[in-house]
Order: sequence, then C-alpha cells, then structure tokens
Amino acid sequence: MSCSEAYAPQLRARGYRMTPQRHAILHTLCHANRSLTPAEVCERARKQFASLTEPTVYRTLDFLAENDLIRSVRLNSGRLVYEIAGPAHHHLICRRCGQDQEVKHQLIQSMYQKLESFSGYQITDLHTTFFGLCPKCKQGA
Repeated sequence: MSCSEAYAPQLRARGYRMTPQRHAILHTLCHANRSLTPAEVCERARKQFASLTEPTVYRTLDFLAENDLIRSVRLNSGRLVYEIAGPAHHHLICRRCGQDQEVKHQLIQSMYQKLESFSGYQITDLHTTFFGLCPKCKQGA
C-alpha cells in the first residue's frame, strides 16, 4: 500500500475521495525528508502525475491542510512550506543560516496549557515556529 493511500479513509470519512492529484502530492510529502515549498511539491509530484499544474498544487495543498492531512509552516524568510501532519511538533529556525530543527510538542505542552488557561482560548493548531541563532551561528556572532 502506498503511503498516500493511508489517507484515503480519512478523506472518505469527510465525504471526499483520493484523487490522483491528492495522491501524488501526499506521496511527495510522505517521501520528502524535509518541508517543501509549493514549487518543490509541484516539481516532485509531476514525476508521478505529469499533467499536474501549479494552480492545482496550490489548491490541493490548501485542501489537504484544511483537512489536517498536511501542515503549513512559515519559515524565517516568510516562505510557506508544507509537511505531512504527523505528531505535533514545532520548529526552531536559525535566522542566520536557516537551519531547521524539530521540537517535540511534549517539551512545550505546559506552555500551551498555561496559555489556554490564561486566555480562555482553546488552541486548535499545535504548531509554533521559534526563531533564533543555532549553536554554530551563535558562536560566530
């Protein structure tokens, strides 16, 4: 079974089907070792689905994010990248070299709980990006 086929039941439960475009994009993101820009998704997904257009990629990425199958992350540069929505995690991004490090949600879960208690909000999107200097760039600062 393809990695992207694992998402078909989630789509069907919401009344949607697994289209070839969704399959190609999910497969691409499943096999990427990092977050990808929409242009990178388009370039890689075209290897599976040659007629895929950039507007279709953008619409499909939005659709998959709205249905919690993928997650969008805004990088230091302001660029939007996408990744498969797995276990909740966050990102540390170096403002100088752009290095990206994942942080498990459990490390800052208490902060989210305190924020909910303080604000009265129910936090529904568990993703935060922190910016700073990585150890290497901090030494050279």
